Amino acid sequence: MSKQFTGTVRKNDLEGGFLELVTEGGDVYRLSGASAEIGQRVRVTGRVERGGFGIHMSGPALEVESLEVL
Repeated sequence: MSKQFTGTVRKNDLEGGFLELVTEGGDVYRLSGASAEIGQRVRVTGRVERGGFGIHMSGPALEVESLEVL
């Protein structure tokens, strides 16, 4: 089920680097399938993938369906 998340994009330097979304509530999601600029405030529509295990050791992956810069 898709949900909307609003927050700020930041770069995590672990394992070569990847983008994360830090929500207004303080939750952290690894962005999967999207590109955005570090520091941008965005609204993301997507699905949280909790079952998989990646090398990034970060929060759950957020499989992005759409991303809007605010």
